[in-house]
Amino acid sequence: MSGFVEKPEPIEVPGLVHLHTGKVRDLYQNEAGDLVMVASDRISAYDWVLPSEIPDKGRVLTRLSLWWFDQLRDLVPNHVISTELPEGAPADWEGRTLVCKSLRMVPVECVARGYLTGSGLAEYRESRTVCGLALPEGLEDGSELPGPIFTPATKAEVGEHDENVSYEEVARQVGAETAAQLRQATLAVYSRARDIARDRGIVLADTKFEFGFDGDTLVLADEVLTPDSSRFWPADQWQPGRAQPSYDKQFVRDWLTGPDSGWDRKSEQPPPALPEEVVAATRAKYIEAYEHLTGTRW
Repeated sequence: MSGFVEKPEPIEVPGLVHLHTGKVRDLYQNEAGDLVMVASDRISAYDWVLPSEIPDKGRVLTRLSLWWFDQLRDLVPNHVISTELPEGAPADWEGRTLVCKSLRMVPVECVARGYLTGSGLAEYRESRTVCGLALPEGLEDGSELPGPIFTPATKAEVGEHDENVSYEEVARQVGAETAAQLRQATLAVYSRARDIARDRGIVLADTKFEFGFDGDTLVLADEVLTPDSSRFWPADQWQPGRAQPSYDKQFVRDWLTGPDSGWDRKSEQPPPALPEEVVAATRAKYIEAYEHLTGTRW
């Protein structure tokens, strides 16, 4: 049992129909049929959406996604139509709202890995494979892979784990041609982003993308290359054989599983609110990642 500690009530806006409340984003549809995507300051960990929010997080994710979409537009089109606030929307939506094309979404989390960690490391330790792809002996936590690999997952509901699947399973689910397009686009975008991040002193260990179709055209959707969807490590501290320092919500995970929280991850009890210092440290990491990558001050 997991999900939202307390699911927020959707905000009513004239002319918008509320479609979905996700872990971080609220999705609406406008009268033209376009999607209106609003990034909240909610934060999730261990499949729970926590009761605490991280100030400015939604704006950081939105602004960083827009920056990346610009870096990638020659590789793959994206779903953004406008950043204008819909008429009647609350002022708090400013800077966290995207008006996007309504796409026929592909129900696959498109994960690219250039380094071994997380669920990939767990599978490698058992079988020397990740998503059925054989890898060489001798790799450890944080090792760079011989080349980037496409390791897809099936999308899960809020509170459920995405499940790693083989490429063959993706081809079975969505068709061989679409599977090939997803793999090609995922690895092309990852490779470009890895090189951009490396030039800015950041290791892009892995990331996940979502794609949809606009007619016959594959389009990059949702958020892209943020600390929520990617593992970013400081390049000057990268050292295989241990857990790497990272620009993400590791502060949150560490506090929740440490003695101070009083929370048992294995219980069905929801996690507690975060202390102010953990909220502040997490906000600082998101902003630090944004500033390093874009080269601009927050």
